[in-house]
Amino acid sequence: MNLQTLEKSLYNLITETSTNLPKDVRRAIKKAKEAENAGTRAAMSLETISNNIIMAEDNVSPICQDTGLPTFKIYTPVGVNQLEIKEAIKKAINDTTADAKLRPNAVDSLTGANSGNNLGDGLPVMKFEQWEKDYITIKLILKGGGCENKNIQYSLPCELEGLGRAGRDLDGIRKCILHSVYQAQGQGCSAGFIGVGIGGDRSSGYDLAKEQLFRHVEDTNSNPDLAKLEEYVVKTANTFGIGTMGFGGEATLLGCKIGVMHRIPASFYVSVAYNCWAYRRMAVDINPETGEIINWHYQEGEKITFKEAEEVAATTDETLTNVVELTAPITEEQIRSLKVGDVVSITGRMYTGRDAIHHHLMSHDAPVDLDGQVIYHCGPVMAKDDEGNWTVKAAGPTTSIREEPYQGDIMKKFGIRAVIGKGGMGPKTLAALGEHGGVYLNAIGGAAQYYADCIKGVDGVDLMEFGIPEAMWHLNVEGFTAVVTMDSHGKSLHADVDKSSLEKLAQHAERVF
Repeated sequence: MNLQTLEKSLYNLITETSTNLPKDVRRAIKKAKEAENAGTRAAMSLETISNNIIMAEDNVSPICQDTGLPTFKIYTPVGVNQLEIKEAIKKAINDTTADAKLRPNAVDSLTGANSGNNLGDGLPVMKFEQWEKDYITIKLILKGGGCENKNIQYSLPCELEGLGRAGRDLDGIRKCILHSVYQAQGQGCSAGFIGVGIGGDRSSGYDLAKEQLFRHVEDTNSNPDLAKLEEYVVKTANTFGIGTMGFGGEATLLGCKIGVMHRIPASFYVSVAYNCWAYRRMAVDINPETGEIINWHYQEGEKITFKEAEEVAATTDETLTNVVELTAPITEEQIRSLKVGDVVSITGRMYTGRDAIHHHLMSHDAPVDLDGQVIYHCGPVMAKDDEGNWTVKAAGPTTSIREEPYQGDIMKKFGIRAVIGKGGMGPKTLAALGEHGGVYLNAIGGAAQYYADCIKGVDGVDLMEFGIPEAMWHLNVEGFTAVVTMDSHGKSLHADVDKSSLEKLAQHAERVF
C-alpha cells in the first residue's frame, strides 16, 4: 500500500468529519427547524446552529471546538497490514491537529499535561475487524466531552426517577431509554441522537451503543420490536419539552438507534451513548493497494445547505426582543436588572476558563483583574497566523456543570459578574448569583464557528502550561449573543425545564409494549 496516499486519505476523512456534517444529519436538523415554533429561544438556537453548519463548511474549520475522543472503526481484508494503518492514522491525527482541524485534546490522566497533538496512551481509539471484502472501510466519530459525559448505563432491574421500576424486559428497556434522554437535559447539546446497546457486559454494552451511532439516521432496524421502539422513543422524547439547548421546545431527540447482543443470566445492562446535534461521523472505503478513497459514506439523498439561514442570521439581532447591550467591566446594577429570558449582546473583553482554570483559581490569585468581568467556559481551537499572532478557529461553549463545585466561590472571590457556558449550572451557583449579583448566560453549544466570528482579536493568554483548551485566553468580542438562563433573583430556566420534563416523563410510566 502507498502509505503517503493513505495518510492523505485519512487526513481528508478527519477534516471532512470535523468540518462538514453528513447529509442525513442535516436533514434531521432541517426537520427539527420546521417543527419548531417561530420566535422562541429554541428557534433562535436552531437558526444559529444552521448558520454554524454553513460557516464550518465554507471555512473548512471545526463545526464544534471539542475534538472529543477520535474513535476509528477499521474493517480490513485478510492480509492487510493493520500496523501500517495504525501509524498512518496517528500521522493524520497529528497533521490535522497541527492544521487546526482538531483541538489538541489528549491529556495525561495523572499529570494533566496535554500532549499537544491528540496522541497519547490509548489515543486515538482504533478498533480493527477483518472481513471477506476486498477493500478497507474506515469509520470515524468525533464525540465531544459534553455529550460523552451524558452517556449512561442501567443495570436491570432498577428504580428510575419518574418512571418507577424497570424490569428485565422490553418495557424496562423502554423506560431506561426514555430516562436517558431526560437526564441529559440540555447539557449534551440537545437536540441529540442516541445509540443504545442492550446486553453484553459493561464495556461491550457501551461499545455496542456507540456502534449504533454509525447507522444512518433514516434507516429501519431489522428487528421489528426494536424498529417500533426506536420510533416510539423519538416521538415520545419530543413531548418532554426539553428542546434545543434545554431552552424548551419541540425538538429534544433527533434519532434513536438500538442494538442487542446476548448476555449472561446474572447481568442485564442497557447502555446509552448520547450524541449532540453536531453529529460528526463519517466513513470511507479505501483501495488496499493504493490507499486512495474509492467511496464516501452517508452521501445518499438530498444535501441541505441551510443557505437560507444566512439571511436569517443577518437580521437575528434586529428581530430578537429584550436584547441588552453589555460591555465589561459590568456593574452589579446592570446584572441585577437582567432576568431569565433576556438576550444579551456582549462587546469588549472576556476571559476563557475551564476545569483547570477553575481548580487553579480556588487556591491562587488570578493572573488578571477579574472584577466586573466575564468568564467564558470555552476551550477554543487556536492557530498562529503568518505574523505569529494567535487566531481563533473555533470557540463554542463547554458544558458548565463541571464547574459547579467552584463557580460560586470564584465569582465572589474575584468579583466576576457574568459566566457564559452551556447546559446551565446547579443550586450552589444559583445561590451565589443572588448573593453576589451575578448572571449565567447560555450560549449555543456546538456553534463554534458562529462564536469564533464574534471574536475580533486575541489580546493575550495566561496559564498556557495547562494546554491550549485549558489556558485563560483574553478575547476581544463584538456582538457575542447569549441568553440569560440563571439570574440574580433565584430564577433558573434549567431547573424549571428539568421539573416540567420530569412531570412529562412520568406520564409514560405505564407499559406500552
